Amino acid sequence: MKRATFLLYALASSTLLMISCSDNKSTETTTTTTETAAAPDSVGHDHDAMAGHGQMHHDATATGMQAVMHTMMRDMDAFKPAGNTDHDFAHMMMAHHQGAVDMATLELKEGKDATLRAMAEKISADQQQEIKALEAIATRLDGAPTNYQPTNYQPTNPTDPFTKAMKASMDGMMQMGQATGNVDQDFALMMVPHHQSAVDMAKAELAHGRDTKLKEMAQKMIDAQQQEIQQFKAWQAKNGGQLKPSAAVYECPMGCEGSRSTQPGKCPVCEMELVKKV
Repeated sequence: MKRATFLLYALASSTLLMISCSDNKSTETTTTTTETAAAPDSVGHDHDAMAGHGQMHHDATATGMQAVMHTMMRDMDAFKPAGNTDHDFAHMMMAHHQGAVDMATLELKEGKDATLRAMAEKISADQQQEIKALEAIATRLDGAPTNYQPTNYQPTNPTDPFTKAMKASMDGMMQMGQATGNVDQDFALMMVPHHQSAVDMAKAELAHGRDTKLKEMAQKMIDAQQQEIQQFKAWQAKNGGQLKPSAAVYECPMGCEGSRSTQPGKCPVCEMELVKKV
């Protein structure tokens, strides 16, 4: 089975809006790489309706750890949720874990700090093992009849408890801070919100999921990644990695070119209110 990529919030509509914001922006087409096997009528929602529930800004110029994060986010955008909490959590978490594996790989390739390299080795091994377990569960759920895999949440409804929780997990991960260009510092800096996002996703599965095996895995993820978050924070405190927040930056929510500003106001291209980023 092809590894499914993660999309909690479809961006097809927002992609069209971004194109209309600037004639200079190149067209991006989000391609769904894996089709879920839910029954055709199991989700009576337009996938495009999820656009606007959460937008990810992908920087094609990003490098290092930040580039790995942006690649993961692009992959997440390609997943089309089926409306079943267990099915969608399994697929989403595989893509999320792969992002951690890729960041750990970069740390092992270019990082110098022995403590972080040891953590990277453990994270890579643990999450690759969990990806395999998630693949087995996802394959089972892909082929499950609709009476076993019923639609039990609304991916297009921003007030749906599971949708809301998953969106919050993504929003938190987007507050990763400004990359420093130092692989060790950036690994610690970005893995904290990345792990916290996984913890929040796992908590959503515990609250709304029904598959016993997945819920057991979710609890183990919470325990392991909360512990690693504390280890990363301890390393930051010891190594000067707790960076001071960068100056506020305001950007167009549609990602229009030339919209970045250190002051609030309107986008000079589409005249939408700029949104504060940190």
